[in-house]
Amino acid sequence: MKKIKKTNAARILDKLGIDYEIKTYEVDEDDLSAVHVAQVVGMDISKVFKTLVTRGDKTGVIMAVIGGADELNLKALAKASGNKHVEMIALKELFPLTGYVRGGCSPLGAKKNYPVFIDSRALEQEKISISAGQRGMQIIISPKDLVTAANATVSNLID
Repeated sequence: MKKIKKTNAARILDKLGIDYEIKTYEVDEDDLSAVHVAQVVGMDISKVFKTLVTRGDKTGVIMAVIGGADELNLKALAKASGNKHVEMIALKELFPLTGYVRGGCSPLGAKKNYPVFIDSRALEQEKISISAGQRGMQIIISPKDLVTAANATVSNLID
């Protein structure tokens, strides 16, 4: 069996003693969507969450974790994070800000400890899947443990 290289996200969970499972999958460079990830890892899309990186007018960079098929409500995130206005960062900023690439952005282990907001629907699931911090690797974790590990705020982030 091939040994899986630990990502920063996995090391953070290990250090905190949090239980998780790693699932690897074949990456399709033409389809990095959470819907595709759900299909290849064999999970329902309601359990696969994506991490979006935004910037608030007062707080700066914020990470939002929402369901893979959902659209982020920027107004809801602005309100939850104490901003008047929040916008998505430009794709070219993703790696310099977080150390992650599109399709491999984790709410854990970014270059800096940015505030993390998790959509409240995550807590309806027993386990959810998030990026482990690289394409082709997902972390399956209890949403409550993710909130703890990411020191996240739970809020309604979608319509």
